[in-house]
Amino acid sequence: AAQEAATVELVALLAPAAGEAARAGAAEAALALSGDAAGRRLLAGRPEALTGLLELAAGPYSLAGPCSPAARHALGCLVNVSGEPAAREPLLAGLPALLNLLPGGAACGVLANLCRERGAAQRVLQSLLERGTGLDPLLQALGEPQPPPQLGPLLCNLSQLPEGRRGLLDRSRCSVQRLLPFTQYRDSVIHRRGIVGALRNCCFQYEDHEWLLSEEVDILPFLLLPLAGPEELSEEETERLPVDLQYLPLDKQREEEPDIRKMLLEAIMLLTATKAGRHLVRDKGTYVVLRELHHWEQHQEVLVACEKVIQVLIGDEPGPGMENLLEVKIPEEVEQELQRLDREEEKEQEEPL
Repeated sequence: AAQEAATVELVALLAPAAGEAARAGAAEAALALSGDAAGRRLLAGRPEALTGLLELAAGPYSLAGPCSPAARHALGCLVNVSGEPAAREPLLAGLPALLNLLPGGAACGVLANLCRERGAAQRVLQSLLERGTGLDPLLQALGEPQPPPQLGPLLCNLSQLPEGRRGLLDRSRCSVQRLLPFTQYRDSVIHRRGIVGALRNCCFQYEDHEWLLSEEVDILPFLLLPLAGPEELSEEETERLPVDLQYLPLDKQREEEPDIRKMLLEAIMLLTATKAGRHLVRDKGTYVVLRELHHWEQHQEVLVACEKVIQVLIGDEPGPGMENLLEVKIPEEVEQELQRLDREEEKEQEEPL
């Protein structure tokens, strides 16, 4: 009850009538309140508080971020609260103000949280398109010396939509090529994870597989290099690999995050969905990299993902009518059996050793 009463007072202090100093103090208090789950739920349930925070956050702003401590505190609070379902609609109502703050990291963080939900992602992307900018502000920010870490998750969440993937796969703008160097980005695991997720999502567009694997994009080395280790290979095996994967140093480290390794493998798996894609992936020595990864890997989920790709690479070609695995219609009884097996596999993984 005391916290509820304090929240009511906080809402009043965030209003413009309270004055600049009072609003600045209220924004700092709101940021502190958003540091725990109960506080976030309280703020999320107060649309007027979120509106006040948005108004503060949308104050004077530069490429370096908010120009006042009050704006920084307000944006930090909104990043924390934006993951709460109750905050979604009030924040989407203030979408124009949030988009004006792009490509700032905090604004990317708020929008990334909102875009976890597909409907919200559609509204954000539609608003970007209506402004005439589309994904350009986000893609241009990739060229900054240190892109905002939250930029990767935002691009990933927008790419869950077909229209988001089309924006990243716009051949005239070389958009997807801007993402590729970040599969090895060491400065931020958050950004790296988001970018790999966006690339994985782009690989669902099977009509672009040959282009993605062509010299114009050459996506495969960027997916394989984080999975490659320092193992010595035979001369014959080395020559089959893309140039960037040949003669790696003895201190070469694999991607340290298991979920990112899994997404990289899922992206490669998607690229093998078409006959042309399978041939191109096989011809680049992918099996050799994944064979060594399989020897090294300790995480069960990543091992399973690795084995699935290896099975496609060394297995027989699918029969007539099944050349494109993403277009194959799975019979209902087979799909139910696969789901049953997946559930059993998940249960086995949950059981203690």
